Amino acid sequence: MFIGEYSHTLDGKNRLAVPARFRKELGGKAVLTRGLDRCLLLYSMASWQEIALKLGKMPIGESGTRSFVRLMLAGAVEVSLDRLGRVLVPEYLKDYAGLVKNTVVNGLFNRIEIWEEKGWKLYKQKAEKRTAKVAEKLGELGVY
Repeated sequence: MFIGEYSHTLDGKNRLAVPARFRKELGGKAVLTRGLDRCLLLYSMASWQEIALKLGKMPIGESGTRSFVRLMLAGAVEVSLDRLGRVLVPEYLKDYAGLVKNTVVNGLFNRIEIWEEKGWKLYKQKAEKRTAKVAEKLGELGVY
């Protein structure tokens, strides 16, 4: 399980160190793809297999669904962790997420999000303002 928030930097060769606590669960290979809200998603191979199967079964008759599936699947790339626990971020994914140097790597149960540091701070500020409302809705659903 991935949890926590970590600050890391993208080096000049577009390599990003995965937090040490996440490396064992990822194993030697993982899948990196576009996420929502201009972040990147990093999945273990097993978690990606589950997500890809669900995406592959979505109906293609609706244009929004087609677009989402295309962006997620076509934008995905298998990455290997090097001996220092770094992954290479392809240029098109780096551009999508606006990554320059300072990043935030968040563990979210079955996936890892990679954010440009300023983008994460802005997103987090907005989300924190909505926490009470979201908690109420989750309470109504019996989740929280």
